[in-house]
Amino acid sequence: MTTADPARRAALNSLKLRALVREHLGHDAVEQAGAAVVPFGRGAALVADRTAWVLLDEQPERGLGAALAWLSKQAPVDRLALLTDHSSGLLARRAPLFATPIDVWHVVERLLVPAVTEPHPRAVAVDPKHEPLRELIIAGGAEPLVEHGVLRGEVRGLEVCRAVTDEFTGEVRLEVGVGAHDREAFLMLHGARPTVEALSEVAERVRSHREVGVTPHPLNRFGSARFLRWRCLTEPSLIGAASLRPADPPVVRTNVKDPVPCVAIGTMPDGADVVAVFSTGIDLDLVPFAVDARAMHSPKAQLTLVVPVRDGSPITRAVAAMAIDPPSLLGL
Repeated sequence: MTTADPARRAALNSLKLRALVREHLGHDAVEQAGAAVVPFGRGAALVADRTAWVLLDEQPERGLGAALAWLSKQAPVDRLALLTDHSSGLLARRAPLFATPIDVWHVVERLLVPAVTEPHPRAVAVDPKHEPLRELIIAGGAEPLVEHGVLRGEVRGLEVCRAVTDEFTGEVRLEVGVGAHDREAFLMLHGARPTVEALSEVAERVRSHREVGVTPHPLNRFGSARFLRWRCLTEPSLIGAASLRPADPPVVRTNVKDPVPCVAIGTMPDGADVVAVFSTGIDLDLVPFAVDARAMHSPKAQLTLVVPVRDGSPITRAVAAMAIDPPSLLGL
């Protein structure tokens, strides 16, 4: 089964879902309910006995929001059941944060096993050997930032360097570039070049492209949510906050080029805690990501979703309203 044949993939997902539900509920229960598999972009779905059964196929770790968006357009149901063969622990962690009861099942061949909740990533300190590189990052015109224990340098939200330890030699160094491939290429071409000089040139080039209203360019398309966060870290009053600082996301970011929300925490003028989650584009999984971030950092905090004005979609608002403690949505 490949993404090259979406029609075949959809048909196989439909067959798989019906087989799994019949095996779990029994043949008669499914047939008596008259359950029909209906289209669902990330897998397949059906409703039987007022439970919506959703098989998550592609990127199941980002499928809860899509399932809730689909559910918001269906006839009333009592429960949502999510079926997946991986990332079930992450989904089980997020499920209790919504008002509709959600069961998460891990698929093992033809059996459905209750998912085991995965804990949030634990806080990781920066390797002490990397800490001296913080001064190099500042000297090169970038802003030091630690995320899940990795020391990085950002320019207006775009990562331009990171501290690494060579897995073969044990050498500690600051690698310059946007993304892993860029860092590798830069190291091959400019390995002996002074890091501060190299970083300063990259930082200046990136900075010139990361302004409000500038011509679209890869250097402002990458990390656009983090640029939005950088604006608000610089001026917290944009979202009504008194102070903000960067915070770890609830899942470890794997690369700088995929669009992923980012997080800041802080306080409001009245001293109340706030968690702000930044995103661009229409991201169906923004709300599950955001409520998970709040649960990780400050469960009772005010939660604000910050997006460009054009991206404040009705479907995002609909999914937000399904949370037990709904976030507010703010367009900048």
